[in-house]
Amino acid sequence: MKDVKPVRYAYSVTAALLAGGAALSLAGYPAGAQVAQNDDSHMARVVPRAGAPESFADLTAQLQPAVVNISTRQRIEISNGNGGNPFAGTPFEDLFNRRNGGQQPQEPQYREGQSLGSGFFISADGYVVTNNHVVSPSGRGTVEEITVTLPDGTEYEAELVGTDAQSDLAVLKVSRSQPFPFVRFGDSSQARVGDWVVAIGNPFGLGGTVTSGIVSSVLRNTGAGAYDRYIQTDAAINRGNSGGPLFDMQGNVIGINNAIYSPSGGSVGIGFAIPAETAAPIVDKLRRGVEIERGYLGIQIQPVTEDVAASLGLQRNRGEFVQSVQAGQPAERAGLQPGDIVLKVNGRDVTPDQTLSYLVANIAPGTTIPLDVVRDGERRRINVTVGKRPTEEELRQSQMFDPDAEQEDDMAPSDNAVIEERLGLQVLELTPQIARQLGAGADTRGVVIASVNRNSDAARKGLQRGDIILSANYRPLTAVTDLETAVRGAQAENREAVLLRVQRRGRPAQYVAVRLSR
Repeated sequence: MKDVKPVRYAYSVTAALLAGGAALSLAGYPAGAQVAQNDDSHMARVVPRAGAPESFADLTAQLQPAVVNISTRQRIEISNGNGGNPFAGTPFEDLFNRRNGGQQPQEPQYREGQSLGSGFFISADGYVVTNNHVVSPSGRGTVEEITVTLPDGTEYEAELVGTDAQSDLAVLKVSRSQPFPFVRFGDSSQARVGDWVVAIGNPFGLGGTVTSGIVSSVLRNTGAGAYDRYIQTDAAINRGNSGGPLFDMQGNVIGINNAIYSPSGGSVGIGFAIPAETAAPIVDKLRRGVEIERGYLGIQIQPVTEDVAASLGLQRNRGEFVQSVQAGQPAERAGLQPGDIVLKVNGRDVTPDQTLSYLVANIAPGTTIPLDVVRDGERRRINVTVGKRPTEEELRQSQMFDPDAEQEDDMAPSDNAVIEERLGLQVLELTPQIARQLGAGADTRGVVIASVNRNSDAARKGLQRGDIILSANYRPLTAVTDLETAVRGAQAENREAVLLRVQRRGRPAQYVAVRLSR
C-alpha cells in the first residue's frame, strides 16, 4: 500500500522540542518500586469502569512514566550529485570548479541528522522497546548516538542491544542506580474490534502525548511481508509515535505503534500497531542476544482470487497460489510446483489474516511439515523441510527478477547513488537466477539494469530494464561496485561519458557510450 508510511519524523533541530516535551514527573510513585506500572495491584484502582470510560486520566497517570522519547544523532553521507559544488546551478559554479583545478572532489561530504520516535521500558533495569526504523540510519548514514528521554526530562545515552528489520523491532538499554518504571506485554490475541485503547508517544516531538480510540481491526494485512499482521486503531498516531505502546483498558501493552495509512502524512484515523503476540517473543530473543531464525520455502506467491477459487471449487479467502519456485530451495526439493495452491501449512489454514509467509516464517528451520495443496484440481499432501530465511540483502540479490515488469516513473532510493545520479541507472548483481530468467548463459558476468531514469542519456541511447552491462570502459564487471569504480574513474579524468558493453535478450552484445550527468 503506497500510503502506508512508517511513523517516523526527522528534525534538523530537536533540542527545543525535547526541552518543551512532557513535563510529567514520576511524583506520586514510591521510590525504588520494583513492580511493573501495570501490575494488577495498581491497575485494580485505576482502570475505567466497564463500557465507555469516564476518564483515561488515572490510567494515563499510572502508565505514562514508563513511556519515553527516543532521539538519534546521525552522520549522513551527502550524495555528490553536484560534484561537491555548493554553487551548482548558480553563476558561481565555474568559479568553484576553477578553484578546485577542474577536478571533482572524491571525498564524501557529510551532514548531521537527527530523528525522533517513542519507546517504553519493559524492565526495571532499563531495557527499552522501540521500532527498528526509529534507531536506524537514514539513507547512507550511521547512527552515532541514541538518547532516551524520560517524561521528567532526564536524558540517558542508550546502548543498542539488538534489532530485527523483518519485524521492525529494536531493544535498547539504559542504566542508572535507581530502577526504572516499566510495563509488561499483554495478550493481544484477546483484543476485539471495538475495544478501547490508549496510545502514548512522541508525535512531532511533542513528548508525553496521549490519544485514545478503539481497535478498528485485528490482524490487518497490508501486503507488506511475513510480519504484515497489525492491530488497526483510530487512536491518533502521527510521525514520531513509532515505537510507542498501545495499551488496553487493563494497562497491558497489546501493540507497538508502527505505521499509518495517510495520503497527507498526518493522522486520518487509520493507524497500525505490531501485535504483542508477535512482538513479545522477538523482543525476548533480542534482549537475550539469541539469533532470530525464520522459516523459508523459496517460492513466489499471491492470494487466490475469487475467480481461481470458483474455477477449482475452492473456498474463497483460502489458500495462496504458487507463481514460481526457486531452484535449489526447500520447496523445489520437496516437489512443490508453480500452479500449486497451498491450502494448509502444518495443519493451519492459509487465509488473508494468516498468510503462508507468516505461518512458514514462524516455523523453526530444519522442521519437516506437511503442506496441503491443490494440483490439477486434486488435493494432495507434500512434506517439506523448512529452510532458513536468508538475510534481506541476500533476498534482494536473489529476488525473482521480472525483466518485463513496468518500472515506476520515479526511481526508488538506491545504495548506488553515483551510478544512479551519473548514469541514470539502477542496477543489480547478476545472480545465476536472474541470468536464467534473462536467458543468459551460466558463465555470463556483469550487472543487470533494474530501471532507467527516463530523462537520462542512457534512456535516450535505448538502455532498458533487463539489459546486462558486461563491461565499462573495457573493464569487465563482476559486481555493482565495479561499475561505480568505473564511473568515479571517468569523473576523476574529466571524461564526459562511459563506454558500456551491453547485452540484450536475443541480441549480440554491443557498445554504447553513455554521457555522465553533471
